[in-house]
Amino acid sequence: MTNEINETHLGGVCLTRTGGDSVTISWQPRRKDAQVKIFAGEDPDDMDRGKPVAAVRGATEVSIAGLDPDTRYYFEVVPSDGPRLIISERRVQLEGGVNFRDLGGYRTVDGRRIKWGRIFRSDHLGRLTDRDVLLLQKMGIRLVCDFRTPAEIKKLPDRYPDNHPAKTLHLPVQHGESDPANTFDRIKKGDIDWMTEEYMIKGYIKNIENFAPMWARFFESLAEPCNRPLVFHCTGGKDRAGMAAALILLALGVPEETVIQDHGLSNLYIAAVLETIYDRIRDMGVDPDRISVYFTAPPNAMPAVLAHLAAAYGSTANYLVKKAGIDKELLTRLKNELLL
Repeated sequence: MTNEINETHLGGVCLTRTGGDSVTISWQPRRKDAQVKIFAGEDPDDMDRGKPVAAVRGATEVSIAGLDPDTRYYFEVVPSDGPRLIISERRVQLEGGVNFRDLGGYRTVDGRRIKWGRIFRSDHLGRLTDRDVLLLQKMGIRLVCDFRTPAEIKKLPDRYPDNHPAKTLHLPVQHGESDPANTFDRIKKGDIDWMTEEYMIKGYIKNIENFAPMWARFFESLAEPCNRPLVFHCTGGKDRAGMAAALILLALGVPEETVIQDHGLSNLYIAAVLETIYDRIRDMGVDPDRISVYFTAPPNAMPAVLAHLAAAYGSTANYLVKKAGIDKELLTRLKNELLL
């Protein structure tokens, strides 16, 4: 993995994964002699602030080792010369999932930030290992929203033991005319002409127009505190999950450029998996370069969605209220509960 995949940059602070049990946190001090204390915990709302895991003066970084590899940590950076900041790894380190990430930390246009550890987006959960399941249990995941079609779910159900406490809400969204469960069957037959950027962009916009009731149910579920922390996912975690993430971020007031950047992160996280997929496609006699747009997060798709929302509804909030039928008070409540 590259450093870019293992780094989180936030408000002048950078967290870098340096090993299975270690991270490095760096910052930009305002004064050379500033003291910085760092606290750590499994819950960003319930850290032990009586005992820092590190305390340095006149430094710009610190390494923290001895972390439990099977625990997700949040860190609070408290400088003596500036505001405190909570930071974590954007990507959750799973063995059987590559695109599971936290929407926390993103700054809104009014200067607030999304709380860490409350909303996660992911690729499918069908190949979770025992270690992954235990990690999600420790993270306290209460609700799993699955945007896959029934055929996709039947092909690869999410993996949980019988005693897993999380509930599952099936909200099927079909991206385009073809059920994703049949994609490789069509490729094997050489039926690939439809797998274009135009098809992908139209699919994103159809997700907006044709599945407004699904997004309403999703937001209503997100608004229930008893359902958080929650994770939502599709198969690759880039298109339908990407659309859900965009709607959440925009509704909370995150700038459009950040929404586009978050969408593009999928291409970093799924890169290794794509090589395996492309090998499989080559074995079918098809050049993966001809259809790679289908298996990635198309860079022009999210800007097209944002332009459509602006042209058709004026704003994302108007879409959610007028098209999806979501109560304005619900959106206000989400901001109050999910922003710092």
